[in-house]
Amino acid sequence: MNNSAVEQAKEHFGRVLEQQLVRIEKMKAGEEETDYATLKPIIIGIIGGDGIGPYIAEEARRILEFLLADEQKSGKVEFRNIEGLTIEYRALVEKPIPDDVLEEIKKCHVTLKGPTTTPRKGDPWPNIESANVAMRKELDLFANVRPVCVPSEGIDWMFFRENTEGAYALGGDGIEVTDDMAIDFTVATTQGSERLIRLALDYASKNGINKLTLITKANVVKTTDGKFLKIGYEIAKEYPDVEVDDWYIDIMTAKLVDPKRRTQFRVMALPNLYGDILTDEAAEFQGGVGTAGAANIGRKYSMFEAIHGSAPRMVDEGRAQYTDPSSMIRAGAMLMRHIGYPERAKKLEMVLDICGQFEKKLVMTGRDTGSTGEKFSAYLMETIRDPDLEDRWQTYQAV
Repeated sequence: MNNSAVEQAKEHFGRVLEQQLVRIEKMKAGEEETDYATLKPIIIGIIGGDGIGPYIAEEARRILEFLLADEQKSGKVEFRNIEGLTIEYRALVEKPIPDDVLEEIKKCHVTLKGPTTTPRKGDPWPNIESANVAMRKELDLFANVRPVCVPSEGIDWMFFRENTEGAYALGGDGIEVTDDMAIDFTVATTQGSERLIRLALDYASKNGINKLTLITKANVVKTTDGKFLKIGYEIAKEYPDVEVDDWYIDIMTAKLVDPKRRTQFRVMALPNLYGDILTDEAAEFQGGVGTAGAANIGRKYSMFEAIHGSAPRMVDEGRAQYTDPSSMIRAGAMLMRHIGYPERAKKLEMVLDICGQFEKKLVMTGRDTGSTGEKFSAYLMETIRDPDLEDRWQTYQAV
């Protein structure tokens, strides 16, 4: 037995535990919640990110500036471009978020972020942590919220994915104990699980939805997943108007594609890794990950993003202008709702459905066989201007 390797692994694990215990104390202390109604201006940061990110970020900004033109003019809203969250710069400073970029992000109340590249083993980049994971931890963005809505299929899902714990939170803290053995870690805390599940229950209760589904693998991952599940049922006692059940992640992936069962699910709460997998599957019903946006909610900061990758191949092949900006624009709708403009958010979501799911006058293929992102954004804005938009929407709902 390699006693030296075992002792080094113990020391490493001890440091991981100490860091997590410090994080728990921070959660216990709490953080003051941002009240957007009292802010002037609300500062919205636009982060291009990597690869196709700057292209779709530009289109999303155009749409938001169009919808919030009066607020921007009156000083209620301010847009800022945040540069530097690129793989090249992150690799140069060997940090998932360069210090100067993080400083600019913290000057904003909310951000809208394009995709970023996460290096994997064998890539020509240093093994730095995911920028997304780092941002969620730095800003304590504890809930990843992803809606998927396909009215024609009876699908109306809202996913609440825990964002700061689980396997992803410690994904950069694993250890190769010996050449023959590597170990990664996962973590679940009372405070982290409770705030996520409570947010999901609050959403269900306030929106008149009487069903919440907890998704784990607690029959096998008994300690951490078991803790998440137990806390979910304990908090549910405070919400008698919401029925709570639970499913295991493996069978849940099957039930989402079962037309007899999938319409019975409404609000779902689940740990980090499972949430990433299941929401990507769910997005396929809506047209793929290129059409779905996500919110990352914290008490002080919130970040909204496209859920797909940075697609560097599209840039290398000169196809970036044909990228579908729908995911980031849908995230922009979520951002508007979050900062207090729900009617405009709803209108944008309606328009995305009309243009992307029903009419399809312009089709995004990712190549010159389809529309450019710029033309698609113009199509959205033209549809937003339609005085008969609500009637148009109702016509498609009736089909």
